[in-house]
Amino acid sequence: MKRFSSGSLAIQQGSRVLFSDYADDGIMWTGQGDRENRHIVTFKDKFVDPPAVMVAISMWDIDHKHNARADISAERITEEGFHIVFRTWGDTRIARIRAEWTAIGSVPTEDDWDVE
Repeated sequence: MKRFSSGSLAIQQGSRVLFSDYADDGIMWTGQGDRENRHIVTFKDKFVDPPAVMVAISMWDIDHKHNARADISAERITEEGFHIVFRTWGDTRIARIRAEWTAIGSVPTEDDWDVE
C-alpha cells in the first residue's frame, strides 16, 4: 500500500509511441530472442515523493504469424519521472507500440515549509 502524507494529490498522464520498427527494420520487427525498449518520461511538475505509476499498452501492431509476447512496466520511478520499459522475446515481431501512463502522488501545497 502506498500512503500519501500530503493533503494534496495530483495526477499526471501521458501517451507515447515507443517505437515504429517496421518503418526502418528495427530490432523489434526483425530481431529474435530477448529485446527491450526504454523510454524516459519526465513529469511536467515534480511530485513530493515517487508517485504510483501505471503503464499500459494502448495500441499494438504485431505480426499475426508469430506468437504475441509482450511485457510493459514502469521502472526507476522518482519524483521527477520514470522509465517505460517494453520487452519481448522469442520470435515475436512487433511493428509499433503506444503506451499510456498515469502517475498519482503527493504534490507540494502552499502550507508546506521549506526549512534549510
